[in-house]
Amino acid sequence: MSKRRVTLVTVGIMLSLFMAAVESTVVATAMPTIVSELGGLAFYSWVFTAYMLTSTTTVPIYGKLSDIYGRRPVFMVAMALFLAGSVLCGQSQNMGQLIAFRAVQGLGAGGLMPLAFIMIGDLFSFEQRARMQGLFSGVWGVAAIIGPLLGGFLVDNVSWHWVFYVNLLPGLLATLLLWYGWRDPARATGATRPPIDYGGTVLLSASVVALLLGLTDLRNVVGWVLVALAAVLFLALLWVERRAADPILPLPLFKDRLFAVAVSQGLLAGWAMFGSTSFIPLFAQAVLGTSATAAGSVLTPMMLGWVGASIIGSRLLLRFGYRTIALVGMGTLVVGTFLMTRISPHTTLPVLMVNVALMGIGMGLAVPAFMIAVQSSVQRKVLGTATATLQFSRSIGGTLGVSVMGVILATSLAANLRAAGAETAGFSLDTLLRPVGDAAPAVNAVLRGALTGALQSVFVAALIAAVAGLFATMLAPRGNVLRAAPATEAAEAELPAAQ
Repeated sequence: MSKRRVTLVTVGIMLSLFMAAVESTVVATAMPTIVSELGGLAFYSWVFTAYMLTSTTTVPIYGKLSDIYGRRPVFMVAMALFLAGSVLCGQSQNMGQLIAFRAVQGLGAGGLMPLAFIMIGDLFSFEQRARMQGLFSGVWGVAAIIGPLLGGFLVDNVSWHWVFYVNLLPGLLATLLLWYGWRDPARATGATRPPIDYGGTVLLSASVVALLLGLTDLRNVVGWVLVALAAVLFLALLWVERRAADPILPLPLFKDRLFAVAVSQGLLAGWAMFGSTSFIPLFAQAVLGTSATAAGSVLTPMMLGWVGASIIGSRLLLRFGYRTIALVGMGTLVVGTFLMTRISPHTTLPVLMVNVALMGIGMGLAVPAFMIAVQSSVQRKVLGTATATLQFSRSIGGTLGVSVMGVILATSLAANLRAAGAETAGFSLDTLLRPVGDAAPAVNAVLRGALTGALQSVFVAALIAAVAGLFATMLAPRGNVLRAAPATEAAEAELPAAQ
């Protein structure tokens, strides 16, 4: 690929990453206001769950399809779905429509992030990726500053509908650049595409959907039935994948200790980080009484910490082992989540920002370390599948986190309100955001206390996941990516001769 095309593709990938980063902060910032307008606080977490449900289940599918059909056509389909979902979300008239259209948006998002990192892996060597990490992380840094502020500004001064329309310009520009610049390598003469694992695809999607639906309704028998169904479907998935010619779930890769630990760590870290991110603006706006703009700004230190640590950590990979860097990152994430369990109505915004910054620093050190290590150790023919599976682990972790933590929030909040007698005063979950700011001081204090207690329980769940992720990271083998990459390249070079 020519230098000009590499430049165009790099800019297109950066725009895609920018759009994804803005999306993650803008929507979280706007949600308290959206709920206050459309109603349905009891379904607050479903706006995130629907998006993460569809985006999670499609991640490994996109990765496998890109290995089979090429990166460009699969990326275009993903972008089209994401932009269509964004427009539909902006047109939503009630919470039911918003949840449904977020699911459509997630169908596209499931391909954008993994494909961006897959194409980065295709374009650049390990040394180049480590040195250019600052460039790609800089995109997240800009988005971290712009996203929350933009989301709060749009909500406070224009309309919450525009937090979805903001995706259109960078999405269309990225589409044009990648369509023109990217060229998939030509297939070898006489080479045939491997068969698509339809059975594995259906079973994987069905098991994840059943699990997430079950986790949102564990208070009823139906929820436990769905969880049991998910377990059965997952066992069936393992049986099918062991016999598939080209499985959607790369079971052979799990025999590699590094890959297995990276997936486990990704699931648990995603639970702690992305689950928490969905509820932090709610605490800032509903308990601390900030505006949407101020609530969004709370997430800025988290993203900046992630960016800065990612830049530094990627450089340190050239000198230190990936296990050491990942352990420092997970330890920092544990500290940040622990501090979030100590929140109260008297917590100040600066203290809250320090807590979330520590969480971001932890993710910035832990995630790139394992991502680069895995990409440097697997063969190129399975690079897309391996990268997408790692992305899938973090996505499913975040989805599980939002679902479980949403149940914890609803259950704890209802119990706290009953204990305080708030329901007899005519207050409900749907109107909580409004009376917090407008009610009499005594009632206002009761409502703030009830929500704070519920959110403390939510962050305890995040802390448990972070601690488990730290222990999982301890199981990683010691190694250095500078030695792993040449060994993999040498093994690939020997394959044609062996055949």
